[in-house]
This record gives sequence, C-alpha cells and structure tokens, in this order.
Amino acid sequence: MSGREGIDYSAWDHIYVSDDEDTTSPFVDTPSLFRMRHRARLEKMAEFQQRGEDLENNQTECQRLLEEAQGRLKDLEERVKDGEEDEERENELKKVQLEVKKLKKDEKSFQKLLEEHRREEKKLPWNVDTISKEGFSKSVVNIKPETKEETQKENVEKHKTFVEKYKQEIKHFGMLRRWDDSQKYLSDNPHLVCEETANCLIVICIDFEIDEKHALMEQVAHQAIVMQFILNLGQTLSVDPRGCFRQFFSKIKTADKPYRDAFDHELEMLKDRVRRCAQTQMESAMKELEEEEKQKRLGPGGLDPMEVYESLPKEIQKSFDEKNIQMLQEAMNKLDPEEGRYHLKRCIDSGLWVPDSDDGEGEENEEEED
Repeated sequence: MSGREGIDYSAWDHIYVSDDEDTTSPFVDTPSLFRMRHRARLEKMAEFQQRGEDLENNQTECQRLLEEAQGRLKDLEERVKDGEEDEERENELKKVQLEVKKLKKDEKSFQKLLEEHRREEKKLPWNVDTISKEGFSKSVVNIKPETKEETQKENVEKHKTFVEKYKQEIKHFGMLRRWDDSQKYLSDNPHLVCEETANCLIVICIDFEIDEKHALMEQVAHQAIVMQFILNLGQTLSVDPRGCFRQFFSKIKTADKPYRDAFDHELEMLKDRVRRCAQTQMESAMKELEEEEKQKRLGPGGLDPMEVYESLPKEIQKSFDEKNIQMLQEAMNKLDPEEGRYHLKRCIDSGLWVPDSDDGEGEENEEEED
C-alpha cells in the first residue's frame, strides 16, 4: 500500500478480513468456506469471553473465601486477646493467617489477570461481528500498547529471582503425571504459568540426565512440553497464558491423533536435545577438570610433567621409571649436548628433576601417575 512512510497503518492490520472473496480459489465452495471461517471465529470469540467469565467467577469466589477467612481470623485474635490462649488455638491462628495471606495474593493475581484480559479485549481484531459493537467504535490509529523493553541482564536476573523463589513448586509440578493433577496445581499456583518455569524445567531435565536419572528426566521433560504448549496457546490466542491453561488441558485430554502426535513429537525432540546438551556439558566439565589437574601438576617452569615425560627419549623415560639416577646421567651423556640441555631444562621446569641446592647434583621427583 502506498503512503506507508507517512502514516502508521499497523492499527489496521488488526482488522480481520478472512471473509474477503478475493482470497478464494474458483475450485473452492466459497459459501461453505466462509461459513466455516465465520464459525471458527465465533468459537474463538466465545472462548475468549468464557475465559473472562471464568476469571470473574474465580475472583468472586476468592473474595468470598477471603472474607470468610478474615472473619475466622478476627474471631481467633479476639479469643487470644481475651486470654483463651493455648497451643492448639495458636496453631490454628497461624494456619488461618497463612490462609488469609495466600487468598490476598490470589485475589491480586486474579485482579491482574482480569485487567490484562480487558486490555487484550480492547486489542481484539475487528471483524464483521465486533466492528459495530461498543468498545470498537473509537479510533486507535497509531496507538501502541506500552511495553517495557528488558535487557538480557534484566531477563537473567528476573529468571534467577523467580527460580530461587519458586524452585520447589516448579519441581513439584515437574513430577506430576496426571493431567488433572497438573491442571489443579496450576489453578492453585497460576504464577507458575510463565517462561521462567519452562526454562527451569529444562534445566532440571539436563541435571537429571547428567546424573543418569533418565526416567526422571523424561518425566520432567513431559511437564516442560506441557508448559510450552500452554505458553504457545496463549501466544496464538494473544492472551495471557495464565488465563488459558485450562483450555490446553481440556483439549489434550480429548485430543485427536494429530494434536497428540504433535505433542509426542515435541516431547521426543526435547528429550533428544536434553541428552545432547547433557553430553556437551559433561564433556566440557571433563575438559575443565583435566585442565585443573594439569594446572596442579605444573612444575616451577610452568610445564606439565606428564607431557614432558611423554616427549623424552625412551632411555631417559626408563631411567625415570626405575628411579635410576646413574642411568639418567648416562642417557643424557649419549645425547647431543644441546639436545641434552633442552631435555634437562624441560625436566627441571616441569618438576621431574629437582636440582640439589647444596652441591648442584640433582635428584628426580617423578610425578605419580594414576
């Protein structure tokens, strides 16, 4: 389209025009295709609306439970104040205090999810079913949602903080085997539905594979793919994944073969990547260990006694093997003087040969070989 340099037309990209007849082939039953597309769009809109209703219902229920818990807490606090203090009541008081704290946290989470859902609603694509409804009548040209760009350092710090705070909860989710258990756990802990959890699960997989706990690796890998599918679903629907994870479980529990095959394929690919990554990390760790051992072995001149030993003529090696100083001196005397000095210096620099500080005579200090 001409004129893009002057005006930002990106807002119009949100208008959904799948019913445009120019997009069809003459060999396609156009009316049937349009009806199918229209039905799919209506289903997607209905799912989005249902998520909003579910969030509102969950928030209302959370508020009700919070009011009940606060009432019980107030009653217990008054009893304690009136002198009815005993160990059992104190334990109950602590339990209710924790319950109130958790419910307040859940209430804030639901409120945040609702606000995000409403923001997403305003950004929904325009189409023939929504363009005439209230909420889509105002101009949004050149209006962009505010986004905060995060640097790589900020992302790393965010991930580290999240994992430190929720690692045990993430591990627990990684060990769940039943769909219903996973769904319930995420319902109780919606903050786990995020990229940080998926990344942490993969790190746990690699750790298990390095420890040769292959069955545990495969179990956690399954949950990592579950989380990734939920995140992908949220991205596809352009909604917060915390508001659509129930959709994933509803779908996977009754999934047709292609969808289940896609899930299994992604799982196998992840397990293969985990195995390769674990192998690479183990090889890297072995190289680091070998380098550390080498650094410990280095002699006063910075040479590795094992490498120097391997480079020596066979007769000199034999004198070190038998710890025979006379044989060593005879072998050195047979060499060209310059070559002899070269090998002697390398033996001293590596610590294989330690010159005596009193009379200039040497004694060998052969490195023990494992």
